[in-house]
Amino acid sequence: MNKRTREPLIHITKRGELRWYQAWAIRGGAILLALIFAGVITTLLTGENPVRVYAAIWKGSFGSTRKLWVLGQNIAILLCVALAVTPAFRMRCWNLGGDGQMLAGGLATAACMILLGDKIPNALLICLMIVTSIIAGAIWAFIPAFFKARFNTNETLFTLMMNYIAIQLVAYFIVVWEVPKGAGQIGIINQSTNAGWLPQIGPSKYLLNMIVVALLTVAMYLYLNYSKHGYEIAVVGESERTARYVGIKVDRVIIRTMLLSGAICGLAGMLLVGGTDHTLTTTITGSRGFTAVMVSWLGKFNPVWMIFTSFLLVFLGKGGSEIATNFGLSSSFGDILTGIILFFIIGSEFFITYRINFRKAAEKED
Repeated sequence: MNKRTREPLIHITKRGELRWYQAWAIRGGAILLALIFAGVITTLLTGENPVRVYAAIWKGSFGSTRKLWVLGQNIAILLCVALAVTPAFRMRCWNLGGDGQMLAGGLATAACMILLGDKIPNALLICLMIVTSIIAGAIWAFIPAFFKARFNTNETLFTLMMNYIAIQLVAYFIVVWEVPKGAGQIGIINQSTNAGWLPQIGPSKYLLNMIVVALLTVAMYLYLNYSKHGYEIAVVGESERTARYVGIKVDRVIIRTMLLSGAICGLAGMLLVGGTDHTLTTTITGSRGFTAVMVSWLGKFNPVWMIFTSFLLVFLGKGGSEIATNFGLSSSFGDILTGIILFFIIGSEFFITYRINFRKAAEKED
């Protein structure tokens, strides 16, 4: 008696490690497919020529010298926050409190500028702004880190809830410091004296932020890949049990790494308040703490690749705003195109990791 065994139509198997150019070829193909698909959607929904829409996206970031500087500034701040959360993510400790830690750093910076702006030399004031913003961001990250290390609480929810506390704390001090009274906003801090404003280097006030983040990117790459602390982070991320077995003090690593994340987020808040915006609002972070999660993940927790993912997300965001302006479309349409492109890019990671095999035509017979 013959018995036929029918194989599954599709087998999904894990690939071996691809070379870097093969992986990026897959990602590039995904972006090309995404542009084609988004072009079809654009034509169907709006009747606009997709080539003109893509030209507007390009113009949104590269249409003028000022737009170039703004693009660089936004990339720098987003990358800074992504660099901050990456050590924690490598450790499988999900710090979603980037926004709150940035606000804590920005609040400390604004306090120094408002309370000490006319009392101490500007160089000393800037040094205090840097130190206090780093300490404030680190404290905001230490609180959930302590409870995670001591009581194994859920750091995802804890850091997320800390964001809302930071927002309300900033809202309270905005009322305390509002100018004029009843305005509901601080306005430009020390506009007449520029006390606490970070010095401008070169043709734009954005250049200093970009240089600081560039140096931070190099430092973070070396820290994660060539330091003892970076090694301990990687081991804890792979297996806490293994880390404890080889003598790594996991609780200490968790707290130390979260302190580092919070400190860098606090520095990012200082760069915004003292370097570019010169004011403080509850929305000054622009939800970069959440966007940084995608930047870090798409960059495979590698600071170098995160430069490109930061550029991609900022570029698409600026392009979406330009589309809304040029074609009279809702700003949501730009978000639709961004979502389509990101969907394809994220989906390409599946094909980088796995291979799809189809059943052969001939079936086996017993």
